[in-house]
Amino acid sequence: MSEQNTQVKLIKRPVGEVQNSDFEVGQAPIPEPRDGEVLIKVHSLSLDPAMRGWMNEGKSYVPPVGIGEVMRALGAGQVIRSRDAKFKEGDWVSGIVGVQEYAAVPAKELTPIDPSLAPVAKYLGVLGMPGMTAYFGLLEVGQPKEGETVVISGAAGAVGQVVGQVAKLKGCKVVGIAGGPEKCRFLTEELGFDGAIDYKAEDVKAGLKRTCPDGVDVFFDNVGGDILDAVLTRLRMHARIAICGAISQYNNTTPVKGPSNYMSLLVNRARMQGLVVFDYRHQYAAAAQEMAGWMAQGKLKSKEHIVRGIEQFPEHLMMLFRGENFGKLVLQVAED
Repeated sequence: MSEQNTQVKLIKRPVGEVQNSDFEVGQAPIPEPRDGEVLIKVHSLSLDPAMRGWMNEGKSYVPPVGIGEVMRALGAGQVIRSRDAKFKEGDWVSGIVGVQEYAAVPAKELTPIDPSLAPVAKYLGVLGMPGMTAYFGLLEVGQPKEGETVVISGAAGAVGQVVGQVAKLKGCKVVGIAGGPEKCRFLTEELGFDGAIDYKAEDVKAGLKRTCPDGVDVFFDNVGGDILDAVLTRLRMHARIAICGAISQYNNTTPVKGPSNYMSLLVNRARMQGLVVFDYRHQYAAAAQEMAGWMAQGKLKSKEHIVRGIEQFPEHLMMLFRGENFGKLVLQVAED
């Protein structure tokens, strides 16, 4: 085992896009777990758009990462020392570990995983927080009914690809909005979406008229901005909009662009509701079991984009905001 722990700490709150200078890569002693904790050798980290919001000062659903603290991140790894009866050395777990090679974490905050059943990256994607976000955001907030039309922005990302497949399992027509022909082909040819709109090559309003001539019943939004505004013009009566994120706005140095077409909610008696996956944490196990069953039956697929190099964390994270990742973005810290 290495004698030092490589860590990435937030040293400055970003303005606009994340910069290398907002972080400090350093070495620290490997921590000793206290009673009730386990020491984890981190294998992989989940890179998520939400991380950009965690860097900002101000009220949110979780406190901001403090200046000088290890950057918050969900990850997975192997227990190498345990001071809690729940886990033993050699067990694999997932939880909030931070952007570092080793983490001492309270056992009660960790979830056991089994890499013999699925690769570690899938426990950070389809079987992890993105998968749970998709499952509860669609089924609890979107409430799709068989035969309805579901539209998803950021559809080729970690959350979007799961939303679309679950919607298909529920008997819906599914249209995804994504950037680039390769991603759009993936949605229709690999995941079984009924249609795709390439926002880089086609006007989104025109694409919605083409793919959703009768309008939109459920919109699962990961992007916000102009795409949200475009979909608002195509709502059907009693439509539901699930606001999962607004990645187009996270790096703004000007005020967030709100939806100018919001009166469509009134005209169509529609509902727009935000969602935070942590609200459903007590139901994770049941959801993961159902999704694992779908995966075993070949009804639910996922794509991961693996990057390496913890020291390059800021550059890897910005791939999300530039649309450079294809699938769930995972930073692999340790070799298999």
